[in-house]
Amino acid sequence: QVQLVESGGGLVQAGGSLRLSCAASGRTFSSYTMAWFRQAPGKEREFVAGISWSGGRTSYADSVKGRFTISRDNAKNTLYLQMSSPKPEDTAVYYCAGGRGSRISDYPRGYDYWGQGTQVTVSS
Repeated sequence: QVQLVESGGGLVQAGGSLRLSCAASGRTFSSYTMAWFRQAPGKEREFVAGISWSGGRTSYADSVKGRFTISRDNAKNTLYLQMSSPKPEDTAVYYCAGGRGSRISDYPRGYDYWGQGTQVTVSS
């Protein structure tokens, strides 16, 4: 079992930068496919970015491609999301998720473990 705790959220100006972190407990973090999702008020949870267990494969939603970067440090059991040039429409609660499968899924059902979320607010 893996427990996930996000941090790094807050208020950021459009065009600035912010880095989210997700600390994982347990010895099996390095074997999990990891991802970031987000959920804005009144909207469904949506995929942001995903990364394979080794970090060799990544996938991004079209809305963040070229602006956000997902990475992981298996030695530190930590997942990251570097947010560059955020926009007001990126405002949401951001969740990290871990899955036992090898495929980077775009859907929440593809993941087994979830953090509690961290709020990101982008001001214009």
